[in-house]
Amino acid sequence: MELRNEPCPAPGPDQVLVELAACGVCTFERRLFAGDKRWYPVSPGHEISGVVVEVGSAVDALEGSPQIGEAVTVDLLTRCLTCGPCRRGRTALCRYRQGRSLSDGTFSFGGLVETISVDAKSTYPVGNAPILHAAMGEPIACTVHSLRRAGFMAGERVAIIGGGFMGRLHMALVRIEGASAVGVVDISEERRREADEAGADWVARPGAARQVGGLQDVVFVTAMGGLDLAVEMVAPGGSVVLYSTFDPEATVGVAAERAHRDEISIVGVYSQEPEDWKRAAAVIRSGVIADDLNRLVTARFPLTRAHDALTLVTSQPTYRVFVENGPG
Repeated sequence: MELRNEPCPAPGPDQVLVELAACGVCTFERRLFAGDKRWYPVSPGHEISGVVVEVGSAVDALEGSPQIGEAVTVDLLTRCLTCGPCRRGRTALCRYRQGRSLSDGTFSFGGLVETISVDAKSTYPVGNAPILHAAMGEPIACTVHSLRRAGFMAGERVAIIGGGFMGRLHMALVRIEGASAVGVVDISEERRREADEAGADWVARPGAARQVGGLQDVVFVTAMGGLDLAVEMVAPGGSVVLYSTFDPEATVGVAAERAHRDEISIVGVYSQEPEDWKRAAAVIRSGVIADDLNRLVTARFPLTRAHDALTLVTSQPTYRVFVENGPG
């Protein structure tokens, strides 16, 4: 891993120049660093917050567009709006290659940098929210997308299989959206305890989840396992939401007659879309889940110690580790 000097980008007419404040280290970056996902060379990082330091001529003083000095959370997906999924409004499934390139052609997600030029429409003001909360904009938008795809409604019973970072974001959002009860299932006693302390109505290890929590209207699977348990726990009329990344050979086993008679829905969820970002930014700006987000900050490192941040996430369980733009 190396730090490289790159020319400072200049914003185009419809763009803004953002100075990085913080970048969250996602599971994707962990897999890259650990060698589980081989895609090299690459400049990683896609969960960022920052401050607008320059605006393009077409968006300067444009009402609603972020202006100089505003803190923003940033959507780094480069949706083509041309492929089949994009034309159907399913931009989370854009088939065009996402990302950017460094000066030598190296592929870049854009996050672990000092400055980045992005379309103004892809930046969302967060007011006075803490920079680390703003850097959680992308995973919060993914969670908003998950709830939206699930058709979640206030008053429903929710189980979350997996008490890691994304599981906890699901817990925080369904609580403010009016879940009648939310439980967290995890193999880790520590994760169960921490979910309980964060306000879960019940927690359980997988073998006891059905007995402890009973049937659920929505079961979010945010861990790489638990598919059979999710199907076992879902109530008539309910949904099993496949949020996590799974083994390509994994299958969801629900009897066709049960799915028919009980109207069981199996819902796949991937990434996020612009309307999810609007909701995510509003949640961050309001501070309504600020306490939940504070609990999910595991460690902070300056950009010059990005290697240490990646070493930490590959060596022990974490929620979110952040790389910040500042002196080491």
